[in-house]
Amino acid sequence: MSRYWIAVASADHVRNGREWGIMQVCHGKGSPLRRLSPGDGVVYYSPKQRFGYPEKCQAFTAVGQVLEGQPYQVDMGNGFLPYRRDVKWFEACQADIYPLLPVLHFHDGSRSWGAKFRYGLFEISQEDFETIAHAMMCQLPSPVQMMLFSGSGHEMS
Repeated sequence: MSRYWIAVASADHVRNGREWGIMQVCHGKGSPLRRLSPGDGVVYYSPKQRFGYPEKCQAFTAVGQVLEGQPYQVDMGNGFLPYRRDVKWFEACQADIYPLLPVLHFHDGSRSWGAKFRYGLFEISQEDFETIAHAMMCQLPSPVQMMLFSGSGHEMS
C-alpha cells in the first residue's frame, strides 16, 4: 500500500532534485529516506526560494513517486556525503500553500501551521496528496498506472 509524504527543501534545491531525478531531505540524513517505499507519493514544500536567503516561497514545488531502490550516498565534496532517493517527478507547476490550508488535514487549523514542516519529512493522507497535486495542475497517474509503473521499471508516458 502506498503512503504519501511532504518533504521540505528550498525551491532551488527542489529544482536540482527534479533535474537529477532524486530527493534529499534533512540536510542529507539517511534515516528519513528509509521511511519511504517504492511507489510512495512525495510532494515538496519550499518555505524559501533559495537556501540561506530570506526570500519566501511558501509553496508546493514538486510532486512525484518514489522509484525502486534504497537510499544511497553521494560524495558532494568537502566531506559532505548526503543520502538520496530516486524519484519520478511529474510535470507540475508551483502551488501557493495559503489557498490550500483550509482544506488540508495534516495541520490542526491553527496559526502555527508551519510547525510540522520543521521535521523535514512527514506523512500525509492520500486525500491531502491528491488535493495538493490537483492544485499543482499535474496529471496524476491512475492507481493501476502507479502499480504498473512501480513494478515494471518503465517510465510512464
